[in-house]
Amino acid sequence: MFAVLLACTGAGPADTGGSGPVDSGDTAGDSGDTAGDTGDTGDTGDTGDTGDTGDVVPVVYDPWPFADTVVDHTFGEAAGYGQDRFPDVVYGPPESSGAGGGGLDVLSLGDQGSIVLAFRELDVVDGPGVDLLVFENPLVGWVETGVVGVSDDGVSWVEWPCDTADADGGYPGCAGVALVYTNSTNGIDATDPDAAGGDRYDLADIGVGRARYVRIRDSGANSYAGNSGGFDLDAVAILNGAPWE
Repeated sequence: MFAVLLACTGAGPADTGGSGPVDSGDTAGDSGDTAGDTGDTGDTGDTGDTGDTGDVVPVVYDPWPFADTVVDHTFGEAAGYGQDRFPDVVYGPPESSGAGGGGLDVLSLGDQGSIVLAFRELDVVDGPGVDLLVFENPLVGWVETGVVGVSDDGVSWVEWPCDTADADGGYPGCAGVALVYTNSTNGIDATDPDAAGGDRYDLADIGVGRARYVRIRDSGANSYAGNSGGFDLDAVAILNGAPWE
């Protein structure tokens, strides 16, 4: 991401000075007033205010739907970015640029790296529509894919199929593909998949009714040559949840 610094310069008007009045004497007569008064041009009126666009209203989440516990992790080759802020960097809502342009508030898992997350108040449950959103920092034409799985006991895992060979089809089922539009300050609800972006997961697709843990592992597949650090995790959010039992 880059910031653009705009500099503004200006100069004040120059003073040309002034000359004194010249008295040419009286003329032979008074030419008199002009024939009439043209009158006032009239009042153009008030254009009015342009209007107030309003302040951004922050989203209040209750209960808290975001991962806030790292249960386990393994960093792969070329990992490193974000480790100075780990584990906090993967907690809370996503922090994208807000315009589908990626973000830097992420943790790179590295080639074949993985992470297991849990939630303070909720289990993810199968409900209407999308149950879970995973946020990475992809750009158009630049993706690093991950495989998402869930577990109720932290031992047995069920994963959504991730087709790493189908680049033209957008790597169906893989995380790290969908652009992200939400952050903690722009008022876009991170639990609204139609507005927030992120990769969508429905427990019904893998025959799971309830899960306590979410695992993301780098697939090793990306849209470019080389390895720049693997899957970059920003956040995980529960859309359909239930209190711990």
